[in-house]
Amino acid sequence: YLGVMPAYSAADDALTTKLVTFYEHLKDSSVPSHQATVLLFDPSNGTLKAVLDGSVITAKRTAAVSAIATKLLMPAFAEVLCILGAGVQAYSHYDIFTELFTFKEVRIWNRTQEKAVRFAAAVGGAVRVCSSAQEAVTGADVIVTVTMATAPILSGAWVKPGAHINAVGASRPDWRELDDELMKNSVLFVDSRDAALTESGDVILSGAEIFAELGEVLKGTKPALPEKTTVFKSLGMAVEDTVAAKFVYDAWSAGN
Repeated sequence: YLGVMPAYSAADDALTTKLVTFYEHLKDSSVPSHQATVLLFDPSNGTLKAVLDGSVITAKRTAAVSAIATKLLMPAFAEVLCILGAGVQAYSHYDIFTELFTFKEVRIWNRTQEKAVRFAAAVGGAVRVCSSAQEAVTGADVIVTVTMATAPILSGAWVKPGAHINAVGASRPDWRELDDELMKNSVLFVDSRDAALTESGDVILSGAEIFAELGEVLKGTKPALPEKTTVFKSLGMAVEDTVAAKFVYDAWSAGN
């Protein structure tokens, strides 16, 4: 796929478009499944101001949004973080989650165990490599799914009541990471209702009801319900790239 994601933020005085290629690698590849470039324009006259590494911005802003959702929705005493998947998003989520939150244990599972072992060796802290998704998930307070799964890899039967799940992979209407039991027995939050109802197989195929957009929780028009089992389905929004690109550009400009 080749995607084009344009957005304008008046509040940030920023106009961008992201070009992203998305290839499903049937075998493990040294090339990431997603590659991207962000173009930043001057909103007053359309001049191209910068070309930015969209892959880094995508990884960072996606993890940042998951962290916001987690801060709002995770249980009060969250001690165990579980990451399913060991690609680019696993690293970016690990980085920000261990910076912002205090977990006593971090677990990882990946379909190819060698990648999980490589992940555990590469990151700064102690990570337990699990031999199955069920082992990784059992008893976890916060779960992050960042896989290329097309069929459910996370079963509701394994999930601790009151846990919070960030579902980041499965960005196609016929792909899934979470099973029906989990989707229907959790309170479902999304970044965009419109996107979730057209792009997320987890939402569409399960028929789960969307409780709120994350923005509604931030604005205070919908409650967070951290005492419940919660799912945040993240698909990504172009405005997130816009805000992140402008932040990077402004920081670079200030240094020059």
